[in-house]
Amino acid sequence: MPAEKTIETVISELRAAIGNLESAVDARIERQREAQDVEGEVRRVHADRARLAQELDQSQFRANRLEEVNREVSRRLVTAMETIRAVLDR
Repeated sequence: MPAEKTIETVISELRAAIGNLESAVDARIERQREAQDVEGEVRRVHADRARLAQELDQSQFRANRLEEVNREVSRRLVTAMETIRAVLDR
């Protein structure tokens, strides 16, 4: 009977080892899935960042253009006011 106990013990230990191995494999597969999810999220964040940077550049360009137009309008208004004053002063 001690040999049977030993075989039963060995089989039990082998089953436990196989169970641990299966758990380790499952955990590894889950970590790989999570890593892929994170990589996908990082790619999406980079794409969003690139899009937002482009939109910011476009907005900055429009703001600069509006500032230039504003200065030109202001200059023309000053010129018009000076012309009106000159006409009124005559």
